[in-house]
Amino acid sequence: MSSRLVRLKKLLAVQEQLKALHEIRRAGFVAEAVSARQEASDLVDHFNASETMSALFPDVYHRRVGAALAREEANRGMAEKEASRLATATARTNMVERSYREARMEDDRQKGDRERLDIIGQRLLPPGGK
Repeated sequence: MSSRLVRLKKLLAVQEQLKALHEIRRAGFVAEAVSARQEASDLVDHFNASETMSALFPDVYHRRVGAALAREEANRGMAEKEASRLATATARTNMVERSYREARMEDDRQKGDRERLDIIGQRLLPPGGK
């Protein structure tokens, strides 16, 4: 294997790891946004329920609902940024993968050419000598 092919193979592995990292980060942000949304919904439901302490401390409930919705919005924004980074990483991975395939085909072609030249050279040599 040529040194270029080895380098491209290593680069492809790194690009795939980077792509996986962005996928995981995006999924984490989406999960956090969903969790924050659920928390806000639960707080509103609890606030609207009868016989709760919410009537005594409405500001606390409103503040917590607002914080949960702000957390949801922030996580959705970060998830969008990660989606953009994921798209970029995917494009880079595809380019490196294409280059790797091309280099591998070229390496295989050169190897086959060398083998054919060796076979032709052996047939052209007279028997028993150089």
